[in-house]
Amino acid sequence: MQAPVLVLNANYEPIHVCDLRRALGLLMTEKATLVVNGRGYIQSVHLSLPIPSVIRLQKMIHRPRPRLKLTRREVFRRDNFTCQYCGKHTPELTIDHVIPRHLGGQHNWLNVVTACPACNHRKGGRTPEEAGMKLLHPPTEPPASAQYIFGRHLDECREWAEFLAGW
Repeated sequence: MQAPVLVLNANYEPIHVCDLRRALGLLMTEKATLVVNGRGYIQSVHLSLPIPSVIRLQKMIHRPRPRLKLTRREVFRRDNFTCQYCGKHTPELTIDHVIPRHLGGQHNWLNVVTACPACNHRKGGRTPEEAGMKLLHPPTEPPASAQYIFGRHLDECREWAEFLAGW
């Protein structure tokens, strides 16, 4: 069973998603406590262990605020798997630099968008204005909220919603 487990800090702030094996290790060593068991039990000869969905660390972990890494997958997710020039949903999406790198454009959240191959080819190495194209939505850095970071797991783990709200 490879179900993800939400890890909460001591103050109930969501900080990580780990696998079941890691979560059970934290529970067995008493570094974490079970908050939600939404998946039943693991039976052994002498023991019955709950299959955790949400665990909480016993000690507070101090860490800097999370920032999303600029990756292809995160750009696709931010742009909802849609071409930002024509609005088409296609599995062959590409990454396009709004201001091409050879014209001084940076590789950052504010300059990359998803584009279908046809729009990316049509735009070429030009700016959208030079190519006569318009962006449907201006690129922005996605929020580093818990809802956005861990939200991709909410379809399979609905019980996480109350722990992600407000962070």
